[in-house]
Amino acid sequence: MDYWKQAMENALHSRDRVGVQDFVLLEDFESEQAFVENLRKRFTEDLIYTYIGPVLVSVNPYRCVDIYSDDYVNLYRNANFYELPPHVFAISDAAYTSMHEECRDQCILISGESGAGKTEASKKVLHYVAAASHHSDAVERVKDKLLQSNPVLEAFGNAKTNRNDNSSRFGKYMDIEFDYLGAPVGGHILNYLLEKSRVVQQGSGERNFHIFYQLIAGAEDALLEKLSLRRDPTFYYYLNQGDSTEVFGIDDTNQFRIVRDALSVIDFSLKEEEEIFSIVATVLHLGNTGFVEENGEAIIAQDKPVAAIAKLLCCPEEVLRDALTNRTIEARGELVTTPLNRDQAIYARDALAKAIYERLFKWLVEKINHSLKPQKTRSSERRTLMGLLDIYGFEVFKKNSFEQFCINYCNEKLQQLFIELTLKSEQEEYFREGIEWTPINYFNNKVICDLVEEKHKGIISLLDEECLRPGGATDKTFLFKMEQTIRMHPHFVTHNLASNKLKKSIARDEFRLIHYAGDVTYKIEGFLDKNNDLLFRDLKKAMAGASNSIIKDAFPESELLSKKRPPTAATQFKLSLQELMEILMSKEPWYVRCIKPNDFKQASKFDEKVVGHQVQYLGLLENLRVRRAGFAYRRRYETFLERYKCLCPETWPRYRGGTAKEGVAVLIKHLNYASEEYSMGHTKLFIRFPRTLFETEDAFQQRKHYLASVIQAEFRCYSARKKYLKMRKAAILIENSWRRYQAQCLLEKRRNAATVIRRFIKGFITRNEPENDVNARFVRQVRVEFLKRLAANLPTSVLDKSWPNAPLVCKEASKLLHGLHRKWLVRKYCRSVTPKRKALMEWKVEAEALFDGKKQSYKKSVPQEFQENRLPQELELRRENMFEKSVKHQGEVTMYCLEVTKYDRHGYKPRDRVLVLTDAALYLLDRKDFRSKHRIPLKSLEGITVSSLTDGLALFRIPQEMKQDKGDLILDMGSHLVEAVSKIAMAYGHRNIVSVDKNNCVDHRLCGGKQGTIDFNMGANPEILKGKNGHLIVVAIAAPEQC
Repeated sequence: MDYWKQAMENALHSRDRVGVQDFVLLEDFESEQAFVENLRKRFTEDLIYTYIGPVLVSVNPYRCVDIYSDDYVNLYRNANFYELPPHVFAISDAAYTSMHEECRDQCILISGESGAGKTEASKKVLHYVAAASHHSDAVERVKDKLLQSNPVLEAFGNAKTNRNDNSSRFGKYMDIEFDYLGAPVGGHILNYLLEKSRVVQQGSGERNFHIFYQLIAGAEDALLEKLSLRRDPTFYYYLNQGDSTEVFGIDDTNQFRIVRDALSVIDFSLKEEEEIFSIVATVLHLGNTGFVEENGEAIIAQDKPVAAIAKLLCCPEEVLRDALTNRTIEARGELVTTPLNRDQAIYARDALAKAIYERLFKWLVEKINHSLKPQKTRSSERRTLMGLLDIYGFEVFKKNSFEQFCINYCNEKLQQLFIELTLKSEQEEYFREGIEWTPINYFNNKVICDLVEEKHKGIISLLDEECLRPGGATDKTFLFKMEQTIRMHPHFVTHNLASNKLKKSIARDEFRLIHYAGDVTYKIEGFLDKNNDLLFRDLKKAMAGASNSIIKDAFPESELLSKKRPPTAATQFKLSLQELMEILMSKEPWYVRCIKPNDFKQASKFDEKVVGHQVQYLGLLENLRVRRAGFAYRRRYETFLERYKCLCPETWPRYRGGTAKEGVAVLIKHLNYASEEYSMGHTKLFIRFPRTLFETEDAFQQRKHYLASVIQAEFRCYSARKKYLKMRKAAILIENSWRRYQAQCLLEKRRNAATVIRRFIKGFITRNEPENDVNARFVRQVRVEFLKRLAANLPTSVLDKSWPNAPLVCKEASKLLHGLHRKWLVRKYCRSVTPKRKALMEWKVEAEALFDGKKQSYKKSVPQEFQENRLPQELELRRENMFEKSVKHQGEVTMYCLEVTKYDRHGYKPRDRVLVLTDAALYLLDRKDFRSKHRIPLKSLEGITVSSLTDGLALFRIPQEMKQDKGDLILDMGSHLVEAVSKIAMAYGHRNIVSVDKNNCVDHRLCGGKQGTIDFNMGANPEILKGKNGHLIVVAIAAPEQC
């Protein structure tokens, strides 16, 4: 990019080769030839842009030039207007900067002949504004919609002509709305005079509107089948008249894809897209609807096109047929239907096609405007506008009709605006401000505008009168009326009014207007019909009855009910132009004057004659002379002082010495302006050289940084104090609220506490009464507290029978809970007992049943744990090795073992023995060698007798039949008597085998049938011995409770 800038700068100094980049610097500025030659030099070097002061002159290169990339956007962004070479981006940036910084609405007026590049210039302006403005998601969506509206409008409003492959066949004015940040937030489009006659007729080498060819070439097969279309544009009458269905360099297939993408960006739904394409297809089918005539009445030649139209528009086919071949008129309050002949039916068909397409185009513009409509904001928020005018250029064809008349009238109005704003107004301003000035002669085309639009005498007024006149008004009567009314006007000529020399060039059905751009001859044929723009009532009714929502909106039923005659096409166009002029006059204008280098759309070809003619009628030389003689910049004193007052200490921050003019004088004196650099008028300051203004603006931009720091400091101070005060106020408010809240809480807490205490006292007083409203709360609390205390002091053992005392109201519940808890403890204890433990417990129960209350030594045995084996380790080893293996009978299970003392039946001598109990017998073994001394089957025992004292002697009564035994068996079991006897009884299976003798004297059987006696006595020391009387004397100590 730096290389490009340097190369351009070098080229600018090489004036002989590349010319000057601003015509103000042209030495021979009075010469048209020098002007055109400068354009040629720059065009040859691919420098297509040149300035005339702030006006940009653009020459169409008819090829792509690589000067519009993002690098160029960044280069021209925020650059002073004359710092860089001329470019459409420069004028776009200047307009955007003025709008954003000075809050003044701007407009860019792009003018020139058809094919001069106006549409491309407008797209470049829009591209720059979108790229250079603020970026955010919302803004990007608006930018996309603004940019994507172009492909849609071009597809439906542009067409190939002999002069331009992408000619705008409508006028477009776009207002872009910006917020205070300079970001686009919306837009609005106005359209003017769509050339709808092109829908039904095109000249040789020309095409219909692009969308028809794009739809046929780019639509998928399914869509074409749905629309009943063929992929052959030559098949359709409305497309094959110009014999130019394809254009070199234009890809209709790709363009159709671009249009569909653009429609989705601009919020068109899929249903709306389908309806749009259905309407476009309807127009094509209308063109193929032919007629034949029988007996003076038109008959539709083929049913297929009409059926396709009815299907696409969703309207009754019979209604459409009748509307195309009949006409209903109102005569004396009655509706009369008359059939149409073939010519009238073709006229009605074409009128319907034009009306459908025109109203579709208006609906598209309204839909785009709705999508671009900015969101509502606060009324105080600042909004600014930038207008962009891209309208058809001056047109001169071999055959010029009503459309060319309106287009050239529009260009006359724009030229008049240009004169008003740049030439006439500037000179008048110099005189008004008292600035020395040499008047410059120029052609004021107001006389031509008046010829067209003047009331009662203008061409449009005469045309409207002829259209409204009852009787046989025709195009020829209109021409005659013009000859009678404006025959003396110097810019109006007809065959009858022309000199003999001119008569040959003007036919009898033509008239000629001498426009500012040259003479144009208009053929009068069709002026009245096109101005009336009539559509038969039957066709309107058929369209109003269609189900296609777009057609329904475009042909409202209210139009059928209205009996007011709509304004004519020319009058509507005149009114819309007047509105456009008012819009443009309210904004600060910037001009882009487009020039085509030749009439053949050829790149690198520069036709000096063609260019010279455009330079002449565009008034570029007059504009140059004004710029050379005038001043580059002018502003009201108040505005200039307000903007630049910060550059002088005496005017900052406010000038208090007098008027704004005096303040400006002080300011420019401080800035050291030379006398030739400026001039002071009555209300405005005029600066002659751009350089002077740039230096002032640069100083202002540098000064802004200092001022910004001062403002920031002041604002931060203000903001900090404001924030502090706000926080302080908030803190005080919070403190007050918090203290109030705390006091309220405390009061409420105390009230609640008093209520609770009052209730507690009343409840305590009435606690023993039946539960009521007074004591219910207290009673519940008592119950809760009792349950809590009970839960903390529950017995944990079955043996612990303690239970907390319960208040009166809980007595019943306490009793129930006590029983439940006891059952639970028992159940818990029982579930925790092991089988072994259970067996020991049953053993204890058996001992209790046998000896409780009968034998004094029982209580001593209760806390002792019973054991099934009382043998020491030495004897236990012998038992396992000797008894278990050789003595015990097979199949028996050992149940109990104990060391005992046996007293034999011969003198009661004691013998150490080991007692072993199995599940079948009772074994008495020798202690030393574990030989069996006795084996007494359990079932053979007749009984076991013990005394009631604390001794451990037990008498086993054995039957006499047992030969091995010689009397009853006497065993001393010591302190384990209760344990051993209980176990034997359990093994025996009956408790009645055990008897406790309370007489303390027991008889027993000795060998040989003799009887022995055992006496039980109480003594200080326990002992067993034989008495002198031969009895066995057992001395037992007293039980503990008897001591």
